Amino acid sequence: MAKKNTSSGQVRIISGQWRSRKLPIHDLEGLRPTTDRVRETLFNWLANDIRGAKVLDCFAGSGALCLEALSRYASFATIIELQKNAANQLKQNLATLQCQNAEVINADCLQVLAKGTPGGFDIVFIDPPFRKDLVNKTIELLMQHQWLNPNAQIYLETESELTSVNVPATWVALKEKKAGQVCYRLYQYQPNDNLLSAD
Repeated sequence: MAKKNTSSGQVRIISGQWRSRKLPIHDLEGLRPTTDRVRETLFNWLANDIRGAKVLDCFAGSGALCLEALSRYASFATIIELQKNAANQLKQNLATLQCQNAEVINADCLQVLAKGTPGGFDIVFIDPPFRKDLVNKTIELLMQHQWLNPNAQIYLETESELTSVNVPATWVALKEKKAGQVCYRLYQYQPNDNLLSAD
């Protein structure tokens, strides 16, 4: 059973233009917002890269990650969420914040990724429902359909017991931490031509 956030029904934006704003979230089964502590660590890692970045949130849920990124002046966010109530709540929260530089796609993430994208992203959040075998399929589709810009940073949050993550050779591990039952990692996408030119 997925753990639910202790602050049931709300997500708090930590920093940026909407600092300390609290927004409602739907209390749906499997919804597991990234905790404040983990988010704070993540955005400390990303501090120099958020402003002006194009962000993709693959399994948005409460929207805690993409809203935090937008609050810290990401240029645009594409937000994918399967559950209709959660997607509608995200749209409502963006409207409340008067945020124009985001789109919410109410659809299956894997189906969206399989269609490809006209332009790549600079920061990608992968925080899927636990124990649904979604991580490796998501990584595969991101690479197959060129969703990542060179030097894009990818945040991956998984259950701590998950050991079989097929990370491409072009993803360089930057950070890794554990918090309770959660393992979270940050990678940077360095295409082969980048690696060759760096030698």
